[in-house]
Amino acid sequence: MSEHVFDRQKWQSLTIFEQMGNIGAEVGRAFAARRRGDTAAMTGAWQRGLDLLDATAEQLARQKSPKLREVLRARELFAGMEDESLEGYFMWFAIAARRGR
Repeated sequence: MSEHVFDRQKWQSLTIFEQMGNIGAEVGRAFAARRRGDTAAMTGAWQRGLDLLDATAEQLARQKSPKLREVLRARELFAGMEDESLEGYFMWFAIAARRGR
C-alpha cells in the first residue's frame, strides 16, 4: 500500500463502472507520465491505481462477485505497466458511468 489515502466507504458506494472509470484516470495519468519521462508522477499514479484496484478487488471478493477475476487480471496487466491498451479498456467504464447519471 502507498501513502495515498482515500475514503474506502465512499469508494465502496460507487458503482463498478464509476470505480473502474476512476481507476482508468490513474492508469491514463501513469502512462502519460511515462511518455513524458516523469518518473515521480508515473510512480504516484501507478501506486494510486493499484490501491484503487486492490480496494475494488477486496470489495468484489467479499461479495463473491464473478467480476473479481476481471479486476484481478486488469491489476496484473497494470502492475506490469506494459500494455497501454489498458487506457482504452478503462475508458469504456468511464463512458458507461457517465451515461448512467
